[in-house]
Amino acid sequence: MKTTIEIDDALLLSAKQLAAERQQTLKSIMEAALRQFLDANTKPQTPFKLRKHSFRGCGLQSHLTQSNWTMIREQIYEGQGDWSLD
Repeated sequence: MKTTIEIDDALLLSAKQLAAERQQTLKSIMEAALRQFLDANTKPQTPFKLRKHSFRGCGLQSHLTQSNWTMIREQIYEGQGDWSLD
């Protein structure tokens, strides 16, 4: 896209000299500078961080280590009313 902007004469001269030294176009120098500026000034999205949750106890009770999920679920919901999936 073509656009018109006003740039300080000394800044434009420096950009033109750099483009000539690197055998690049002024356009590519200006685009790279603008991208670098935008990257440095764009607020990064903070990644999702799972909060730590710990529970009292020592993990799975020894008598349940060889159990299936049905038996473990029975232990969890014991005395909690009817929870069956039937």
